[in-house]
Amino acid sequence: MIKEENPNPKGVKTMDTTFPKHPDSIVHLTGNDGNAFMILGLCQRAARKAGLPAEELQAFHEEATSGDCQHLLATVMRWFSIE
Repeated sequence: MIKEENPNPKGVKTMDTTFPKHPDSIVHLTGNDGNAFMILGLCQRAARKAGLPAEELQAFHEEATSGDCQHLLATVMRWFSIE
């Protein structure tokens, strides 16, 4: 009997590597204010334009605002196409 190794033995959460989650939602970050509230607004606008449901938008907002500015930017890049 072959025993398979657990690739994540300590139960550490791994990042989803299928980027971005919503490739049809395009957020234009270049040329805009880098303020976190501005970034959130641009993402919400792009998500609504792409027709994302309110529940999905809420999930993004909760994840994006659960950390610092670096976390916000990483979350934005996981969820949307950035230009």
